[in-house]
Amino acid sequence: MVAVSDLHVRYQENRDIVEGLRPESDDDWLLVAGDVGEYVSDIRWALTLLSSRFAKVIWVPGNHELWTPEHDPVRLRGVARYEHLVEICRELGVLTPEDPYPVWEGAGGPAVIAPLFLLYDYTFRQPGIASKEAALARAEQAGVVCTDEHFLHPDPYPTREAWCAARVAATEARLAALPPELPTVLVNHWPVVREPTDPLWYPDFALWCGTEATADWPRRFRAATVVYGHLHIPRLLVCDGVPHQEVSLGYPREWQRRSRAPGRPVRILPAPAPVAAGTTGTPA
Repeated sequence: MVAVSDLHVRYQENRDIVEGLRPESDDDWLLVAGDVGEYVSDIRWALTLLSSRFAKVIWVPGNHELWTPEHDPVRLRGVARYEHLVEICRELGVLTPEDPYPVWEGAGGPAVIAPLFLLYDYTFRQPGIASKEAALARAEQAGVVCTDEHFLHPDPYPTREAWCAARVAATEARLAALPPELPTVLVNHWPVVREPTDPLWYPDFALWCGTEATADWPRRFRAATVVYGHLHIPRLLVCDGVPHQEVSLGYPREWQRRSRAPGRPVRILPAPAPVAAGTTGTPA
């Protein structure tokens, strides 16, 4: 089982990489941890291609998929946009957070693969910042305001954090009902713990990177590993004995500076051996 995220196929260089993605074996599953693209047509193109090559593709939305860009012919917003993308996935046989969680029986299994859609709620604030309003004011003063504030609409929820709270509650109930003897692989676009945001160039950007409500989920729900993207900092981070793997491709200006081949999917199962908390490394 392998994973990738943040393909951003509106860039031709990234589109070329996606066209070259192929499984190592006929049994490989591919986890796609969000940010395939912004335009519905691009998302459909990429998932159509990948689902034709991999034995199973499992997708979770990132913030870019949830945008309503000015020039996208699909004008749906918020929940309606997400549901439209879920329907496209079902046409293609791609699993989503709205489907029953599949069980991986291959190497490193059995394990429940749990695709999550959780959003963020502005609780990843800097020390001493007590409220969302104060945190956003600080971010604006620093010149760090996520584009989500303009294009990611929470309709029909009044706010993004309200949508996040609903997603967290529903997902928590599903995870709690899983067979207690099975480990999980938690797949979410945003990190489910705060630690991955520590090396951000602009610390205030953490506001748009997750929720404190999921801090205990990796241990509580027996995660063999956690898969995420969003930060464009591909690496392995071990927190409280659980591997967290950031699997993003990122923008061309980012991956062109790296020595490793861009877009190579990260092996997820068998999971890396747990080591001391806070350990970092390069994804396999």
